[in-house]
Amino acid sequence: MQIRRSREKRSAKSKRKRLSLRQGQVSPPLIVPENIPRPPYVGVKHVPEISSEIQVHDSEGIARMQDSCKLAAQVLEHAGTLVKPGVTTDEIDKAVHEMIINAGAYPSPLGYGDFPKSVCTSVNECMCHGIPDSRPLKDGDIINIDVTVYLNGYHGDTSKTFFCGDVDESAQQLVKVTEECMMKAISICKAGASYKTIGQTISEYAEKHDFQVVEIFVGHGVGRIFHSEPLIYHERNDRPGLMVESQTFTIEPILTTGRTNHVMWDDGWTALTADGSLAAQFEHTILITKSGAEILTKC
Repeated sequence: MQIRRSREKRSAKSKRKRLSLRQGQVSPPLIVPENIPRPPYVGVKHVPEISSEIQVHDSEGIARMQDSCKLAAQVLEHAGTLVKPGVTTDEIDKAVHEMIINAGAYPSPLGYGDFPKSVCTSVNECMCHGIPDSRPLKDGDIINIDVTVYLNGYHGDTSKTFFCGDVDESAQQLVKVTEECMMKAISICKAGASYKTIGQTISEYAEKHDFQVVEIFVGHGVGRIFHSEPLIYHERNDRPGLMVESQTFTIEPILTTGRTNHVMWDDGWTALTADGSLAAQFEHTILITKSGAEILTKC
């Protein structure tokens, strides 16, 4: 689950008629058994402030991060098998929720601020934070599924954009390049590397393929805390700071086929491209090592 660099947001009322995506009915939040530990923000209505803590782990913390990220990756892989024309995003949410709680974990998005669901499902022009609802997926859709689990006190966070049925070549190319941008950025990460090289790497590769990088949504530190420093900018930037061995954070670029400005639905979460162009996103949680980066959310 991603965060904004700014809390500013635009109303979708004047733009929504230009967009193809329509909101369906949102069912009530699903129940989590009382015996499953909750993150500390559950029950608090406002979105938590971003922690200034750089999350660096000892050996036990790394092991717990590996476990939570492994579960998140497995849940995401299962969710992807459900993507078919006619399936609703609400059905995907229920399947994700059940798999997470059956593993004794908590679905991190549920109750984060007022987010009402256990997973984010972002279809077509939705950049991120789509709320699962009754809308059936259609042949030719693309959908990002963003899974975060809270297991043994640690969050594992990952997302992937999937094809629904017969997807046209331009959408396929967007999805392919977005994943390649993420992987190229991960490949340059290691202890002592500058955070700003992430945005430089992503921007250069996206522009080479005539896609645009969304600036307002960023990656973040993750671990015991859902969202913390460092904020990971995916476009060119002058952010100071160097990566530290044993820290964990996400890289999660969003690319579009058109402009990168956005509008928000009245739910306060669903962010869509203002011009209705397609958007795709991929995300991994990584662990920084002396010589590189370990992808914790890789199946």
